[in-house]
Amino acid sequence: MEALQVAAPKPASAVRPGAPGSLSSRGNPARQIQHAVSGREFLTFRLGTEEYGIDILKVQEIRSYEPPTKIANAPSYLKGVVNLRGVIVPIVDLRVKFNCLNENGESDVNDFTVVIVLNVRGRVVGAVVDSVSDVIQLAEQMIKPAPEMSASMVDTTYITGIANINERLLILMDIESLMSSSEMGLIGNLTP
Repeated sequence: MEALQVAAPKPASAVRPGAPGSLSSRGNPARQIQHAVSGREFLTFRLGTEEYGIDILKVQEIRSYEPPTKIANAPSYLKGVVNLRGVIVPIVDLRVKFNCLNENGESDVNDFTVVIVLNVRGRVVGAVVDSVSDVIQLAEQMIKPAPEMSASMVDTTYITGIANINERLLILMDIESLMSSSEMGLIGNLTP
């Protein structure tokens, strides 16, 4: 299983106005740096034809997909477990969980299918997605609240917002709440 390590974002160092190497107050790079880091970074990925984003700080690594060991009587979205350097990691297929399946009602596995290894409340969990797109930074004003919908029709409790980026909508997901929900049953009895 091939792995790509995702490093946590490093804070930019601020430049004081008037310090050697800085520009005048009109072209002060410190203002631009502070504005750039005022947002949050998200790892974007695809489920079916839609693009989602999760907080990059929850991502431990990205691995190529390998078939997990199945667990008897597990829900369809819990694909099984894998041994990740001595740690047994449950693998959740987000495509099945959110009904992002192909026209045959299946979740295809191809060369782009990856497992995003997450660290949620001190527990390691894998999430299967169709592909990983990019790491992007979003300012708070770019994120709009999720639309209100009937809870009996659509569960939007795990959607923290929606961002419009270059004429495409990015659905932002609270992956920690999703993975620690009682419905998932993965992290319910652990303390944050």
